[in-house]
Amino acid sequence: MLDLSKLDFTKGNGLVTVVTQDAHSGDLLMVAHADREALEKTLETGEMYYRSRTRGLWHKGGTSGNVQRVVSLSADCDGDAVLARVEKAGPACHTGAETCFDIGPVDALVELDRTIAQRAAKAPEPGEKPSYTRRLLDDRNLRLKKIGEEGAELVTACADGDKERATEEAADVLYHVLVAVRPLGITLDDVKAVLARRAGKSVPATQK
Repeated sequence: MLDLSKLDFTKGNGLVTVVTQDAHSGDLLMVAHADREALEKTLETGEMYYRSRTRGLWHKGGTSGNVQRVVSLSADCDGDAVLARVEKAGPACHTGAETCFDIGPVDALVELDRTIAQRAAKAPEPGEKPSYTRRLLDDRNLRLKKIGEEGAELVTACADGDKERATEEAADVLYHVLVAVRPLGITLDDVKAVLARRAGKSVPATQK
């Protein structure tokens, strides 16, 4: 974890810049400042604290409930900025937006996995037509059949050297794979953790 003795607070008149990032999606959530006291509280509690020019010592989400749980804290090469990778309990921006930057999701695959999770968590209302994703989630045979169909279409597109169609089919395969494993309780994060282990890179344990 972060070694405060290696930070240079003098450049910013007692403050360092904190860049806060969603540890799962990679989304840039916000940029703020922290002094030694704020970072000490962050390390002590496992939740992000900042130093605001107007509010003083500031516990992110202390009032709204949109806390940011620390996954990792890393200093930059000059020691005057910190990258905070967090799990967020709600929107990062005071406006209610997910981030303070209007750039949309950084990782489309993460956003897709979130959508699948939402479909899995909520059954259609009586009389409501289920979405395609929900139909797949409710029908094991259909889920498995579609993986085979989409995989075959990808193979054909690759064999034909059709770059555009192969790209589309690859996207379809990824979607159907994520839907297929969701009923088993498997998420995109689980798959990424396996890939990280195979690459020899550790994945920081998240704090629950």
